[in-house]
Amino acid sequence: MIPTGEAARPVAFAEFPQPVPEPGEALVKVEAFAPNRGETFLLERPRPELLPGKDIAGLVVQAAADGSGPGIGTRVVGHPAQGGWAEYATVPAHSLAVLPDSIDSARAAALPLAGITALRLLRTAGYLAGRRVLLTGASGGVGHYVTELAVGAGAELTAVTATPVRGERLARLGATVVHEVAAARGPFDVVLESTGGPDLPLALSKMRPGGTLVWFGQASRTPVTLDFFHLLGGPERATIQHFHYAGAPYATDLAALVRLVEQGRLHPEIGRTADWAHTASTLVDLRERRIRGKAVLLIGGAR
Repeated sequence: MIPTGEAARPVAFAEFPQPVPEPGEALVKVEAFAPNRGETFLLERPRPELLPGKDIAGLVVQAAADGSGPGIGTRVVGHPAQGGWAEYATVPAHSLAVLPDSIDSARAAALPLAGITALRLLRTAGYLAGRRVLLTGASGGVGHYVTELAVGAGAELTAVTATPVRGERLARLGATVVHEVAAARGPFDVVLESTGGPDLPLALSKMRPGGTLVWFGQASRTPVTLDFFHLLGGPERATIQHFHYAGAPYATDLAALVRLVEQGRLHPEIGRTADWAHTASTLVDLRERRIRGKAVLLIGGAR
């Protein structure tokens, strides 16, 4: 059963045939999946063929026919292109990583999209030790992972979150927390910007000369307006770099995230764990930012 939705009605469950894997794909019995806030926007005007779900953990019940990837019975975390909000999902072998017994399915499912985004975002930002970094829109899963990884790499990080409650965990991880971009005390070597609207030009104005702004989201859903002449009064030689995390293969990054969690260097923040019968209400709360960190839904009593 797969939750589906339309703009005119709530998310509901529907019966679909069990997916048939391609030669390079494994069939995974899903134990846990983690919806992302961006996926909730797809339900506003869903395409007829929409099968949401990109973050899963579970058990391989049919290995890839071409011999690639984990074998039958292996616990895995995966990042399929779609179809993860289901009891079974097909996942390319290059988008799976093996899970150790020490990591439960709920924590594993919270890793893929947000964790891969954080890893690749920080690689784009470059060497961080001793550098001053501003992160906007830091209250979600990506913000949590970026904060923990960047601080662990030696960055002096300022995180912008909407409310004090959302900033408490980031402060414990070592970030300086503010609640609006205007309150951030620059100058910054790197800005990681994910809200768009008026925040991007304001964050840009707080960079050092020659600094880099990496634009990786537009959570406000408001377009950005930049004024050329206003920029003349700001940092010279500023670089604005567009970033999008996507691009398989994902297995190497997933394995790196699993290793960091196993070593105690990365701690998924899960704001809600519930049975997948509560998918509809969880999606609403996720969209309305009533869940701090990740939401994970369990299937069949998984841990």
